[in-house]
Amino acid sequence: MSYEEIQTFLEKCEKKVKPEFQKVEQWEFAHTKKVLEAFQKYHLSASHFDSTTGYGYDDLGRDTIEKVFAEVLGSEDALVRSQFISGSHALTVALFAYLRPGDLLLSITGTPYDTLHEVIGIKENPSSLKSFGVQYDQIDLKGNDFDEKKIVSYLQTHTVKLIEIQRSKGYSTRQSITIDKLEKIIKTIRKIDKKVIIMVDNCYCEMVGEKEPTMVGADIMVGSLIKNLGGGIAPNGAYIAGKKELVELAAERLTLPGEGREVGPSLGMNKSILQGLFFAPSVVASSLKIAILTSYALEQLGYEVEPKWNDRRADIVQNICFHNSEKLVRYCQGIQKGSPIDAFAVPEPWDMPGYEDKVIMAAGSFTQGSSIELSCDGPIREPYIAYQQGGLTYSYGKLGLMSAIQELTK
Repeated sequence: MSYEEIQTFLEKCEKKVKPEFQKVEQWEFAHTKKVLEAFQKYHLSASHFDSTTGYGYDDLGRDTIEKVFAEVLGSEDALVRSQFISGSHALTVALFAYLRPGDLLLSITGTPYDTLHEVIGIKENPSSLKSFGVQYDQIDLKGNDFDEKKIVSYLQTHTVKLIEIQRSKGYSTRQSITIDKLEKIIKTIRKIDKKVIIMVDNCYCEMVGEKEPTMVGADIMVGSLIKNLGGGIAPNGAYIAGKKELVELAAERLTLPGEGREVGPSLGMNKSILQGLFFAPSVVASSLKIAILTSYALEQLGYEVEPKWNDRRADIVQNICFHNSEKLVRYCQGIQKGSPIDAFAVPEPWDMPGYEDKVIMAAGSFTQGSSIELSCDGPIREPYIAYQQGGLTYSYGKLGLMSAIQELTK
C-alpha cells in the first residue's frame, strides 16, 4: 500500500472507532481533574522542583510527590523513587520486602512476566526468592478469567503469605485483567483469608479505566514511571503504592532498615516526575486511541488482534498475531522507521537479558525502554505476536502506525 492509500484507509477506520475514542476522552478528563486537584491540594510550587544529592535528607519535593501519587492512585501511601531501575525492579523490592524464608508466594494469573522468572526462582538463580527459602506456586487463568474454584480450594488448604496478580498480559496470549475482574476476585479472596497480602503488578494499566487496584481492595500495587504515569517525561523510576505499613517495608528494602524513605536523593528529577504525572492522562489517552485504531485497522487487513477495537481495555497494550516470524519482524521494523529517535536503525531479533527467547524490539524513544512512547516488540516464538504500546501524541502514533502498515504491506 502507498502512503496515500494507507492514509485514506486509516481515515475510514477512524470514523468507525470514533465512539471508542469518545469513551477514552471521558476517562482522560476525569483523570486530568484528579491529578490537578492533587497538585492543588498539596500546594505544589517551584520550591518542590529543588534537588537534593548525597543522602537526600529532607527532600520536600520528593516527599510531596509521594503524597500526590497516593492521592491520585487512591492509596494510603506511595513510594516514588528514581532509585527504582524499572517496574520489575520495584516488583522485586516489594517481593523481598514482604516474603520471608518458608513463606508461600502464589500467582493467580499463571506464570509472571519473563523478567521475574529468575527473581522468583522459576529459572534458577542463586539470588532468587527460592534460594532464600521462599516457596512458589501458581494457578493458571481459566480462559481469560481467574479460576475462582481452584483459588478458593487452594486458599482453604494452604497458608499463603502473598498473592501476586499481573494485570497486563506480558508475552502471553491471554487477555489482560480488567478492574472489574480484579475487584471480584479480591472480594472472593477476602471471604477466605483477610490477612494474605494481595499485590498487583499494575504496569501498563494506570489511568486506563476509572479505578486503580488499591481502590478495589488490593493491599499494594506496583508500576513503572517509564510507562503510563511517567507521561513520557520521567526519565526513569517506579512506584509502590498501597497500605502504609507495606510501603514502609518496601522503603526499608529499597534503602536500608532504620532509614527507609528518609534517604534517597532526587538528583533533579522532581520536576520531571511531576510533569510526567501531569501529562499522564493525556498521554495514556493518546496511547489508548492508537491501540484502538491499530486493532481495527489490522483486523481489517486480515490479522488476529486482541483486544478487539471495541473491547473493554485493561491496559495500553495491543496484540497483533501474525503466525509468521517474518511479518512480526517487518511490522516492528516499520514502527522503528516511524519513530523520532533512531528511525534509521533496523531492529533484529536478539538474546535480551532476562528473556528465554530471542526478542524483536522497536523502540525509537527519547527514554530507553520507555513503553509509553510508541514501541512494539515480541518474542520470536509461535504464534508470533507483536505487542504494541504507547504513543505520546495521537498524531505521532498514527504516523508510526502508517509506517508499520507500509512496511508490512510492501
